[in-house]
Order: sequence, then C-alpha cells, then structure tokens
Amino acid sequence: MIRSLFSDSTSRADGPLGSEAHAIVNPRTTPAPALAAAPVSQLDIGLLEQLFDRSPDVAFFVKDGQGRYLAVNDSLLERHGLKSKSQVIGKCPRDICPGDLGRIPTEQDVRVLRTGKPILDHLEMHWHRPNAPVWCLTTKLPILDAGGAVIGLVGFSRDIRVPVEPQEIPASFARALEQFERDLSSEVTPAWLARSARLTPQRLARLIKRLFGLTPSQFITKSRIAAASRLLRDTDRSVAEIAHACGFSDHSAFTRAFRSASGMTPSEFRAKA
Repeated sequence: MIRSLFSDSTSRADGPLGSEAHAIVNPRTTPAPALAAAPVSQLDIGLLEQLFDRSPDVAFFVKDGQGRYLAVNDSLLERHGLKSKSQVIGKCPRDICPGDLGRIPTEQDVRVLRTGKPILDHLEMHWHRPNAPVWCLTTKLPILDAGGAVIGLVGFSRDIRVPVEPQEIPASFARALEQFERDLSSEVTPAWLARSARLTPQRLARLIKRLFGLTPSQFITKSRIAAASRLLRDTDRSVAEIAHACGFSDHSAFTRAFRSASGMTPSEFRAKA
C-alpha cells in the first residue's frame, strides 16, 4: 500500500489525490518498509510521468478514488492508439478501450479501491493497437490517506520480455493463476495448477520458469508468503487466521515457510513492520 501525504498546493487534475503522488512500495520487496518523512515520501506526479515516459515496455498510471486516470505515461497512450494525455485524463479504462480489454481493468480498479488489497504481478494480455497482442504483468497498489482510507491507486503493466510468443501462453493458464491469486486455496499444488491450466506438468513448469524465474512450487510459496506478509502488516488478524487465509495447512507449517523465506517468524515480522 501507499500511504499518502498531502500538500495544499493546486491540483494538476480533478480528483482526491491533489498534486502530490506518493512514495511507492516495491511489491517485490518483502517486507515493505515504512515510509520515510514527508520530503522523501512526497513525489510530484509529473516527475513520475517523466520517469515512466522513458520506459516504453511499461504502461504507468495513477488513478483517483473513482478509478479515473490522473496521470499516464506515453507508453499507455501508444498501446491505445492515442496521441495526447488529455484524451485519457479523467476517464476510466472502459472509456478508452472497448470490450473485455476495458472492462477487466476497470473491474480490477473497483476491487482494489473497495478492498484496499493490491494486485501484484497479475498475468494478463494487452493489445498494442491496432492488432499486436502482448502479455503483461500488472501491479496495482492502493493509495491511502492519513486516516487509512483508500483514495486512489497507482500501478503499471510491464511487458513480458522473454522469448515467448503471445499464443504460447494459453488463456487457461492465465485464468488458473488468477483463481489461485484470488483465493489462495490450500488445495493449490503444482499438479492443481497444471490441471486447471489444462497443461502438462512439464509445460506448466517451463512457462512459470520463463515468466517468473521460479519453479511452480516456489511460485506458489512466494505468492502465499507475500499475501501473508501484507495481512500481518496491515491487519490485526491472528497468525493462525492468516495462515489459514493464505492456504497453509496449519500454524506450524506457516511459521516454517515464513521463517525460511524471511529469516523471522510471522510474529517477529509483525513486530518490526
């Protein structure tokens, strides 16, 4: 999550975020560090735009509490065949992209804004207009005000730059990963992923290795530990409840896996977070 700090300066765009964007927690870093003092944690949205304008393989965005764009980079415009950022600012994805390619990200935004739960490295297909499909990993983080209320989100979709053609990643594979990310069921194993994705275990392993640099078992454990660390940091739920919610068989199994990944027990992590 991103906890916002506000100034009284004039906003660049209508919406609850005002003119200041905020320090971004790297979703791949576990645990996420606490934000520093105001001079470090306040970043102008324009500065972020300039940074991501230099990243043609990343579509960057900041959105308000209604899911409307406050800032985008040039790559996002190019993907939608647009010429000016003014064609995007103040609109939702469904307003600029027809069909499922606009509906799905809009529904994702609604979910993040409603629940405050981030989306991390979500595999999905985008289109570079007019007709070039590309697979991306999308991350969306909620922006919180000083009272902890969700007031917007920030995120990016980065192209998968591995030697794999779009047609090599079946839609069933993406759906299986999405289902796992959504409920973290304890029933999920490499064999479950292979069946759900309608792939052989060998092909599943090759895809996950190429996309994430992990074995299927490592990917499952990483996803569970990342979700658990967020719950430990951001909620008051008991360690046992979090273990169950993240698909671990019991408290002891959770503690062993967490210590192996982070070097500390869940309780020690919570005390330091």
